[in-house]
Amino acid sequence: MATEERSRKELTLESIVEGKKLEAYVEHRTRDMHACAICGGIGYKKRPMRCVGGRWFCMDCVRQLKDLMEGLDRWEAEAKLEHELSKKMDEGLGL
Repeated sequence: MATEERSRKELTLESIVEGKKLEAYVEHRTRDMHACAICGGIGYKKRPMRCVGGRWFCMDCVRQLKDLMEGLDRWEAEAKLEHELSKKMDEGLGL
């Protein structure tokens, strides 16, 4: 029973020491971690981040913005067409 109690104490002490090591590591690495200005996700090694104008952006959000910008011309053309149709309808109704 004495050895069982002793091994429990050793395991408890080991887990406490491992927890302290992990805390120290996280505190040491927090300067390498950044939050995305769009989605708020925390970036580190598995989520690449890039600083633009003092703000950090993750690769996923930048990719979505890129897709949005590539379709911007089509989006503007659709908005312009919709505006022209609305204007013609208002003229046709005498508004």
